[in-house]
Amino acid sequence: MASEMEPEVQAIDRSLLECSAEEIAGKWLQATDLTREVYQHLAHCVPKIYCRGPNPFPQKEDTLAQHILLGPMEWYICGEDPALGFPKLEQANKPSHLCGRVFKVGEPTYSCRDCAVDPTCVLCMQCFLGSIHRDHRYRMTTSGGGGFCDCGDTEAWKEGPYCQRHELSSSEVVEEEDPLVHLSEDVIARTYNIFAIMFRYAVDMLTWEKESELPEDLEVGEKTDTYYCMLFNDEVHTYEQVIYTLQKAVNCTQKEAIGFATTVDRDGRRSVRYGDFQYCDQAKTVIVRNTSRQTKPLKVQVMHSSVAAHQNFGLKALSWLGSVIGYSDGLRRILCQVGLQEGPDGENSSLVDRLMLNDSKLWKGARSVYHQLFMSSLLMDLKYKKLFAVRFAKNYERLQRDYVTDDHDREFSVADLSVQIFTVPSLARMLITEENLMTVIIKAFMDHLKHRDAQGRFQFERYTALQAFKFRRVQSLILDLKYVLISKPTEWSDELRQKFLQGFDAFLELLKCMQGMDPITRQVGQHIEMEPEWEAAFTLQMKLTHVISMVQDWCALDEKVLIEAYKKCLAVLMQCHGGFTDGEQPITLSICGHSVETIRYCVSQEKVSIHLPISRLLAGLHVLLSKSEVAYKFPELLPLSELSPPMLIEHPLRCLVLCAQVHAGMWRRNGFSLVNQIYYYHNVKCRREMFDKDIVMLQTGVSMMDPNHFLMIMLSRFELYQIFSTPDYGKRFSSEVTHKDVVQQNNTLIEEMLYLIIMLVGERFSPGVGQVGATDEIKREIIHQLSIKPMAHSELVKSLPEDENKETGMESVIETVAHFKKPGLTGRGMYELKPECAKEFNLYFYHFSRAEQSKAEEAQRKLKRENKEDTALPPPALPPFCPLFGSLVNILQCDVMLYIMGTILQWAVEHHGSAWSESMLQRVLHLIGMALQEEKHHLENAVEGHVQTFTFTQKISKPGDAPNNSPSILAMLETLQNAPSLEVHKDMIRWLLKMFNTIKKIRESSSSSPVAEAEGTIMEESSRDKDKAERKRKAEIARLRREKIMAQMSEMQRHFIDENRELFQQTIELDASASAALDNSPLVPDAALTALGPAQTQVPEPRQFVTCILCQEEQEVTVESRAMVLAAFVQRSTVLSKDRSKVIEDPEKYDPLFMHPDLSCGTHTGSCGHAMHAHCWQRYFDSVQAKEQRRQQRLRLHTSYDVENGEFLCPLCECLSNTVIPLLLPPRSILSRRLNFSDQPDLAQWTRAIAQQIKVIQMLRKGDSAADKPSSEDTEDMNIIPIPEGFRPDFYPRNPYSDSIKEMLTTFGTATYKVGLRVHPNEGDPRVPIMCWGTCAYTIQSIERILSEEEKPVFGPLPCRLDDCLRSLTRFAAAHWTVALLPVVQGHFCKLFASLVPSDGSEDLPCILDIDMFHLLVGLVLSFPALQCQDFSGSSLATGDLHIFHLVTLAHIVQILLTSRTEENGMDQENPTGEEELAILSLHKTLHRCTGSALDEAPSGWHLWRSVRAGILPFLKCSALFFHYLNGVPAPPDLQVSGASHFEHLCNYLSLPTNLIRLFQENSDIMNSLIESWCQNSEVKRYLNGERGAISYPRGANKLIDLPEDYSSLINQASNFSCPKSGGDKSRAPTLCLVCGSLLCSQSYCCQAELEGEDVGACTAHTYSCGSGAGIFLRVRECQVLFLAGKTKGCFYSPPYLDDYGETDQGLRRGNPLHLCQERFRKIQKLWQQHSITEEIGHAQEANQTLVGIDWQHL
Repeated sequence: MASEMEPEVQAIDRSLLECSAEEIAGKWLQATDLTREVYQHLAHCVPKIYCRGPNPFPQKEDTLAQHILLGPMEWYICGEDPALGFPKLEQANKPSHLCGRVFKVGEPTYSCRDCAVDPTCVLCMQCFLGSIHRDHRYRMTTSGGGGFCDCGDTEAWKEGPYCQRHELSSSEVVEEEDPLVHLSEDVIARTYNIFAIMFRYAVDMLTWEKESELPEDLEVGEKTDTYYCMLFNDEVHTYEQVIYTLQKAVNCTQKEAIGFATTVDRDGRRSVRYGDFQYCDQAKTVIVRNTSRQTKPLKVQVMHSSVAAHQNFGLKALSWLGSVIGYSDGLRRILCQVGLQEGPDGENSSLVDRLMLNDSKLWKGARSVYHQLFMSSLLMDLKYKKLFAVRFAKNYERLQRDYVTDDHDREFSVADLSVQIFTVPSLARMLITEENLMTVIIKAFMDHLKHRDAQGRFQFERYTALQAFKFRRVQSLILDLKYVLISKPTEWSDELRQKFLQGFDAFLELLKCMQGMDPITRQVGQHIEMEPEWEAAFTLQMKLTHVISMVQDWCALDEKVLIEAYKKCLAVLMQCHGGFTDGEQPITLSICGHSVETIRYCVSQEKVSIHLPISRLLAGLHVLLSKSEVAYKFPELLPLSELSPPMLIEHPLRCLVLCAQVHAGMWRRNGFSLVNQIYYYHNVKCRREMFDKDIVMLQTGVSMMDPNHFLMIMLSRFELYQIFSTPDYGKRFSSEVTHKDVVQQNNTLIEEMLYLIIMLVGERFSPGVGQVGATDEIKREIIHQLSIKPMAHSELVKSLPEDENKETGMESVIETVAHFKKPGLTGRGMYELKPECAKEFNLYFYHFSRAEQSKAEEAQRKLKRENKEDTALPPPALPPFCPLFGSLVNILQCDVMLYIMGTILQWAVEHHGSAWSESMLQRVLHLIGMALQEEKHHLENAVEGHVQTFTFTQKISKPGDAPNNSPSILAMLETLQNAPSLEVHKDMIRWLLKMFNTIKKIRESSSSSPVAEAEGTIMEESSRDKDKAERKRKAEIARLRREKIMAQMSEMQRHFIDENRELFQQTIELDASASAALDNSPLVPDAALTALGPAQTQVPEPRQFVTCILCQEEQEVTVESRAMVLAAFVQRSTVLSKDRSKVIEDPEKYDPLFMHPDLSCGTHTGSCGHAMHAHCWQRYFDSVQAKEQRRQQRLRLHTSYDVENGEFLCPLCECLSNTVIPLLLPPRSILSRRLNFSDQPDLAQWTRAIAQQIKVIQMLRKGDSAADKPSSEDTEDMNIIPIPEGFRPDFYPRNPYSDSIKEMLTTFGTATYKVGLRVHPNEGDPRVPIMCWGTCAYTIQSIERILSEEEKPVFGPLPCRLDDCLRSLTRFAAAHWTVALLPVVQGHFCKLFASLVPSDGSEDLPCILDIDMFHLLVGLVLSFPALQCQDFSGSSLATGDLHIFHLVTLAHIVQILLTSRTEENGMDQENPTGEEELAILSLHKTLHRCTGSALDEAPSGWHLWRSVRAGILPFLKCSALFFHYLNGVPAPPDLQVSGASHFEHLCNYLSLPTNLIRLFQENSDIMNSLIESWCQNSEVKRYLNGERGAISYPRGANKLIDLPEDYSSLINQASNFSCPKSGGDKSRAPTLCLVCGSLLCSQSYCCQAELEGEDVGACTAHTYSCGSGAGIFLRVRECQVLFLAGKTKGCFYSPPYLDDYGETDQGLRRGNPLHLCQERFRKIQKLWQQHSITEEIGHAQEANQTLVGIDWQHL
């Protein structure tokens, strides 16, 4: 279809291209009716440019539109070529001081916690870096898109509003001048015309609702039958549903459907079909039918192509307007005028209003275009910002209603602009006074919550998903209210007062609907059936918490407002409690001769509600009266005398009693909903306006009534009145055997009541209640949090209440109360409490939960014990109350209180079984302590002539009255001090008595009558000494008992060792054998140790015993025994790779015989070192497989290992494994026939002999294949072949290994082959042995790299699992040829050998520059026995090893010399040329000659020698490790210590001369010809001529990429990264590969790739190309490290970025500045270098099952 379209499109283009912008503009300038002319032009051209076919061509459409449609307008405005005109305007314009940059999604934004007026004031990165705030405490977040930068807005910043770019120059004054003065009259007129026409056109088109016709002035004559089926975005349907539906409806491929869905999601709409009406309508029907089953259907329209064209151009016009006004503030002002001009229809008819009110009907793309335009025009022009704010406020209710019913997210709604308007302090005040905004918002909010109960309270029905969705939307209104209130007014006008109080009335109405909502009744008998709905009410409360606090802050700023607000609040509270008695009958209570009238009310029987916002608001205002001293200045204006304290305290008291009863377990049958409500009531998010205010309300009540009356009402509400008003209750209680639960409940209730009294008297740290400053409260919170345990910064912040600016005020005081401890490699920085703050610890701190209280008590007592102090935790000294609350302290000394204390102490003295509890006593002692502290304080601050009213000490010294003569409280304390059962409380009682005496002393000194008071102290002393002695005795007894037990235990141990002696012997032997490889065993003289060759040091092989971890049976490793295996994990690896871009095209045909020196992809084997019997392992693995099959049938949950790929977890350590390595004895000692010939051949003879043998084998092979076609010549040749003496090509050696070992050799070999080449297992494939040698070489190389990186010696103490792994791996690789076909291995050897010693017929071998020499060495050494076993001429295996090693070393030296890049160095003069230097120079000359002078001249011998030594060292280290494990020769001690270069020692150990070049001289006869043949290779020539590259030596270590020190630069980099596939769209989850530094667009449909037939995300696809299946990524927006391995495995790892408090911030939730922590990054790097990523993922997934369920392949 497209092909037919093409020529037509071209033709139209031509006719359009001929018209010039200048001419059209000229025509318009002459026109009388400009609007008609422009519209005709648009009507004619737009449909010819836009929407021409099924697929949009945005680039083409835009260039045409610019040329034909917008060009003329620009000419018209400028009156000349816009390329000249616009720059002129720009120069005349004064640059704006506002930045106004609109944020993209994911862009970093910065807010200053010190200077921002509120948290919504943000800077873009560029302004931030140029501002003063970068040195302040800033917060960094990523934008959700849509806000703009506030740089230059003086109302947003307390200081530093300008960055360097937007700074005012000193001459400028910030007065508002009219920007139009810079434009000429006619430019203004012309601009006005065009803007008016275009803006109106765009608005008309975007709000146009007819699908198939246009407004008449845009209609053109003939109408085509071309329609679009336009699909719109909604937030209800998922990607998957849309993709599936589209595939069915417009039968497209999945890829196309994904493309459609992505565009719909991004732009809000997309045409999914183009054609005639019926064709499109059919698609629409299918889509609607398919998506209407569960939810509302997708919105689809069939739209005429010309309508779509005009709408597209409408959008283009809006963005064009946005760009044009950027040239000049004058143009911006004109556009604002046009937009806000009232239209002909009066109210709401301006263009801006029309757009706003149609917002919810527009699609996503259109909305964001016009929001951007509003931001760059209306919000950047201060005059019009005000006018726009007024329009916005007038339409506020309609906009919010639209938003609540609309289903798009907040950021796509015009309502979201409230944050830009309401947070500007001057605008907010103006809108409150002029538009009564506060009332408007609250009324709008109330309108949405329609459901009320009979009392008019909110009622939330079951919280369905739709309900929750609606409710979430409605909450945005609360957010707007918060914005309006966030900046407090400094001066008040009468108007502002009046309007604020009107708003306050509305707010009280709202709270009134919440007072008493969700009432609950106690369930008795059976459990509640359906949990009642409680979340909605609490969500509302939580959202309103800050607003309530802010309303109080506003009230506090003006005395008149405060008094009025207080009266209003009180009046509403009276209304709520109008029927305060509620028909409940009055009763009279009396105790101790006091009596009080109250009502009968039982919390446990009647309805009770936890929501009392009005009471709590009144409490807050009451505290403000005290704090601002209004209560003392204008008492006559306040209705304080009308207050009825019992009414004030009634509801908060019920609420606290409810909590106490829930703790006592009386409400268990009410289910979890109640537990949750109580939890939130105390929770840090709500307590400020809930629990704390209830306490204040009680304090308010108590301070105005007789404390005796209060206590009696309290006893009655706690349902304890009976217990305390009947004498001898305790005795009766224990004599009747009552229900145990009831006793328990009553005990808890008494404890709770005492706790409440402690709180009422002790909680005076809020300014207004006690005489304290603002920071004292937060200090006290921190002290009590840290007295539980040291805490990290984030934990501490979480446990403190935040204000509306998300600040806790912690940083300002933390230094005074705590020390900071920095973190180590893991963990976080911690704050610890300073010891001097411990004295402020209050055990009954009111914000402690039960658990926290007991933890804190334990921690504090432990601390006191460590400091050798007594363990009493006395109440701390408290600040005095404010006068308004002053009478509160009398509660401590009133009769009823003393009676309660006395009763409880008496119970304790008489010790009635269960009728009292220790906690009760502890609380009473605490209260007595508080009273004594209080009295001491009163005495110390007494004024002359004042009568002391607080006489607690006298009252507790008096015994009870006549009839029952109870002893005095003091006497009971002295009795209790010696009670044996109360050991714990002794210290506390002693402290109380001491305090009592101190006070007595003060009283007596003040009454100036010296009375002897020695007796008291003497008595106390003696009791104290007795006490000490008693304690000493007990400690001694305990010590003796401990010693006895220890002696018994060691005796038992000895017996056990004697009985199981042989067990211990073996463990010791085993340890010895494990360390024998490292230590110099005494069997070997300390002579030179040699690892290979005829002179190899012979070491008797220690016998090896291993215990199977599955059956615990022990077995010796021998050749004939059953196989023992180690769990191992084989993986492909690119850790050492120098070229990650190499891909194996077809693994089936790929020949891995030669490893390229760029090590582009190797196979690494690791093991956890745990041994099993092969048959035990087989059984274990079968059971794992069976379990997996069962699991698959039951539930499709991934496990952390993939059984189908042969993976399993090591049965002991759960380490991920996918195969097993057999444990073997050194294979060389088994295979080599120990023929000790003294005359072994030298290198030249040996090379010739081997070449001869190879020739024979190849001839025989040829012969075998030719024998099928017999012809005379061949048979003759056969007879001619001279078979060297002692060579028997027909001899096949016997395999020495047992069947089970052979089977395991095959198993591991096949696994390596399967993983390494990513092919199906095939044990007969000739490439299996190559892969085995390769993994051996690669693993040794990677370990050598790690050791060199960490500068450790090559034979230093390796971890035993590594040591075991290398030993088994090397021995396995050496033994594997025994299970492969002999001819195959021989063939490999021949090819490998031919690459060094060329023979005829070896053309296609790689050149010497393209072979990794260590892989070659391992391959040659390990395949050599296959040839040597047929050689009976007496040349030994060891000789062969040595010669192979020498040959490869020589080739490596040549390789290094050819590729060494000479750099000039001025150090050669000091170095005399020694023998090495001369030798190497002559070798270099030889090379120079052989390469035909293409090799550069040598700089100096010393220089060359240095580069050869450096280049060959890694190879020598790897070889040393290889031969050490192969032949079992222990390493010389010199190589076991780190220090200087080990070059000489390595050469000795490997039997090389230290001057390596001597090898060339000794074997010059053969070497010269070899060097010549190596250098003649065409590839070498190309390299030397600079036509290709080569790896130079030593290869540099691979590291992870360098990360920037400051995290924000990463975020910035990521926010500039757009998804490579979806046309410049910002990526949602940009992810950085730490291995190669690519940025990827993760977790999105657009960048999915196909991998082995599955769709996988960008990261997974990248791991296959870059890390060969394993990858390390940093998810930039989340600040998380992601490990991936394969398709199903992954885990998150903690990032290497920390904030100043030593904590990571995954998800960037806290927003503190983050900096790179090098140690942690090195740790990640080490994991990668050690190939432990997969293992790390395995452990993480085993530890955390939720990780297993994540679809890692989609990341």
